[in-house]
Amino acid sequence: MRRPQGIGYRRAGPADQAGIADLDDSFTTDTVLDVATGPDGFALREITLGRPMTKTFPPDEDEWSPGVLVDVAVHGPTVCGFVAFQVSAWNRRLVIHEIAVAPLHRGRGIGAALMDRACEHGRMHGARTAWLETSNVNVPAVRAYQRMGFTLCGLDTSLYRGTAAEGEIALFMSRSLDAG
Repeated sequence: MRRPQGIGYRRAGPADQAGIADLDDSFTTDTVLDVATGPDGFALREITLGRPMTKTFPPDEDEWSPGVLVDVAVHGPTVCGFVAFQVSAWNRRLVIHEIAVAPLHRGRGIGAALMDRACEHGRMHGARTAWLETSNVNVPAVRAYQRMGFTLCGLDTSLYRGTAAEGEIALFMSRSLDAG
C-alpha cells in the first residue's frame, strides 16, 4: 500500500499529548454486527441500520498504564493519528490499546502504517500475536482491522455493562506476528 505524502511517523513525545487528546476518534456507520450467542458459540451477522449512526467516545479519564508506548502520525505539526501499544511478557502478545486516525486523514493508509509500526515493535520484542478489542457497532474499524490481517478470536457480552457503551458487545481480534 502506498503511504500518503507529507505524513511522518515517530514515537510520541510530551509535546504530542494535546494533539493525541484532541484527535476526533468518532465514527459513522450504516451497519452493525448482530451477535447471536448460543450454548455452542456465537455468530456474527452484518445488519443495515435504518439510518446511519455516529458514535463519539467519551474523553479518556485514565492515562495509559506504565510501559505503554505511543507512536504518532503527523502532518506538519498536527497529530493526525496515533497507536498505543504494549508487549505483554507473560504470553508474548502485543496489545493494541488504542488506534485512531483523524477523520480527514482516514482511508489513506495511515492506520495501517501505524499498526505496522506497532507490530514491528512487537516482533522485535518477541511478541507472537497482536491483539485488540473493538465493538460490534464499530464496523468501519472491524473492516480496517480485517484488511490489516486481524481475525475475530472472541467476544465478551458483558464488558461494557454499566458504561456509556451498554448494549454493545466487545469483539476481540488477533493477528499472528510469527515470521512466515
